[in-house]
Amino acid sequence: MKKTILASLLTASTLVSAAAQAEWSSNAGFVSQYHFRGIQQTAGASASGGFDYESGSFSFGTWAADVQDGLEIDLYGAYSMETESGFGFSIGATTYQYTGDFDTSYNEVNLNAGKGAFSAEISVGSWEEGMADGSDASYTFLAGTYSADSGLYGTVGAFTGDIEGSYVEAGYGTTVADLDIGVSLIISGSDLSDDEALVFSIGKSF
Repeated sequence: MKKTILASLLTASTLVSAAAQAEWSSNAGFVSQYHFRGIQQTAGASASGGFDYESGSFSFGTWAADVQDGLEIDLYGAYSMETESGFGFSIGATTYQYTGDFDTSYNEVNLNAGKGAFSAEISVGSWEEGMADGSDASYTFLAGTYSADSGLYGTVGAFTGDIEGSYVEAGYGTTVADLDIGVSLIISGSDLSDDEALVFSIGKSF
C-alpha cells in the first residue's frame, strides 16, 4: 500500500553504490477476514502477497489481496527519514485499484510520523465516483497507533470529509517458526461497518 516516484540525475558511481544498498523483499499472508481501516472488505478468508524495494530513503512496492470479487492491487512509494533522536517521518502516495466489480479506485497522499512505540498517520485521498451523483469523493483518514515490544498494539482511526466514521483495533502479533501470527479485535462505528470482528492472521516475509 503507498508512495511517490522521484527522479534524480546521478553519476555512474552513485548508481552502483545505490544498487549495492538496495534491498528486495516479499511477503505472503492469509487472514480469516479482510478488514482495512475498520471497514470489512471480505466476510470470509482472504489471501494476499506483495513485493517491496528499498534503496536508501526511498521505498516502492505492490501488494494484492483477494476480495472475493476480483483482486485489490495496491501500488505505493515513499521517502522516509529518521533523526538522531529516533523520530521518524515519511511522505508518499498510494493507489488502490480493483479488478472485477468490487469497487472503484482510491488515490492518496500519505504522511506518517512516529517515535518509539507511538506512530500517527494522515492520509488525504479521493474515491473515484464515490458520491451518489457519480462524482469523486474526497476524504481524510487519521490514525494513532501504540505498539508495545511485547507484540500488543492498539489503533484508533477516523475518516472525515465525504467519508465519515471511526474505529478502534487492538491486537497481538508474534513470530513462531518464521511465521508471523496475529489476532485482532476490530470495533467499527455505525458510519463504517457497524460491527465487531475477531480476525486471525498468518504470514511470512522473504
